[in-house]
Amino acid sequence: MRRAMTAAVLSGIAAALSSGTVAAQPAIDIGKSEYYAKCAVCHGLSGKGEGSFGEVLKVNMPDLTTIAKRNGGVFPVDRVKMAIDGRATPRAHGTSEMPIWGTRYSVEGAPRHDDFRYDPEAFVQARVLALVDYLYRLQVR
Repeated sequence: MRRAMTAAVLSGIAAALSSGTVAAQPAIDIGKSEYYAKCAVCHGLSGKGEGSFGEVLKVNMPDLTTIAKRNGGVFPVDRVKMAIDGRATPRAHGTSEMPIWGTRYSVEGAPRHDDFRYDPEAFVQARVLALVDYLYRLQVR
């Protein structure tokens, strides 16, 4: 009896999945979410530099949609990654208006409890790479 019920439930699930009646969960776009939460205030939602905070800083925000175009058609992944992370960028020639996101992510991703192994650097790299990917997708073609 139990075996027959299990088989019936499993075949019902299989039928629902194959018929498309079970809606798939939408994928979360971490890069887009991070960009909107952390970058759009300066760089604008479209990435063209029209963010409202740019006026306060009195800095011309770069158009992030033309990074590849300004680099001979190649999107410079490592350079963009380093600019977002910011921890390895030398500050000897003055300050940068760009926040050092690597440090901020490191604090944000710090474990709340120490009862398990955790690598905060993995959190930093995942967020930075998600932003790099999103910026790559913003590039004009």
